[in-house]
Amino acid sequence: MAAALLALIAPATPAVATEPSPGLDQSIAPDQPLATGRAVLRAGHVDIGPRYVDDRWTLLVHDDAERPVWRSTDETVLHVSDAALQTVPDDPAYSFLDVDAGARVYVVPQTQQPDVVWIGWNTQDPRVMRDIDRGVTLTLLGVRGPGAMTVYLQSGNFAAPQVLWRSAEPKPQPLWVEVNTHTHANWVFTRPGVYLVAIQVSADLASGEQVSDTRLLRVAVGDATSTDEAFTAIADIPSVPAVQAASDSDGAAAADRSGGGRSALIALLVGVAVLLGVALIWVQVRGGSARRRAERERGERAAAAPTDGDPTSESRS
Repeated sequence: MAAALLALIAPATPAVATEPSPGLDQSIAPDQPLATGRAVLRAGHVDIGPRYVDDRWTLLVHDDAERPVWRSTDETVLHVSDAALQTVPDDPAYSFLDVDAGARVYVVPQTQQPDVVWIGWNTQDPRVMRDIDRGVTLTLLGVRGPGAMTVYLQSGNFAAPQVLWRSAEPKPQPLWVEVNTHTHANWVFTRPGVYLVAIQVSADLASGEQVSDTRLLRVAVGDATSTDEAFTAIADIPSVPAVQAASDSDGAAAADRSGGGRSALIALLVGVAVLLGVALIWVQVRGGSARRRAERERGERAAAAPTDGDPTSESRS
């Protein structure tokens, strides 16, 4: 049963590749070209990793099979041949594969095999190493394919497997990768067919900016699987939070909105103050008029009242 690309639900604690394969020292020249045109990679050394394309942070495929070049994920198919078929061991340590012991699955191994494409990841582009703060986060967002995909590391034949990604998990699965890292792991595909693997690469830059890019890795598993179908297959990339730094225009718009809000508040306060002032003056004026009227009335009453020396008082009596 085909697994659908899984929607992003909530951030998870990143896994860390604590046991990278030894002997993976490499350096990447800053002037390695970006190849154009479709390419099917059936063997040789391949990494996924971030690089800037026209000053835009981008997840690419680094193809080191013949001459080192970078390739677009949309124009690259990784073809996992039948030479990758292996038998699932009868060992509970591999129960995370959710496959019965003795079943045959396709394995891109952690150590290179001549007839199998060798898939890893790196954070070794010179500008990437210069710009990122400490490392990047590679997040598996979902997988569409005829079977399940699992990625795990294993240090030696007797160490316990370290599971990094499982397509059966109903949530995004982040993987922390330090700067200047080059790692290969075991990639297991349970059935032949076309797999579209949605991967996001994000990072905090030393400048404080945040960058992110999400791409579909195209994998054709099995000799009989059509690479043309892998090139034309379509799947929705799960929506993810925008972590790309806000543009200057966005910042200016936010500043305008903030400034407009402050101006409106100031105008309101000024208007209230004016009304209070007018009310206070009106109260004072009205109070003064009342006092003057009261004083005038008292004066009139005092003038009208009789006194002891008044002769009219005796004649009236």
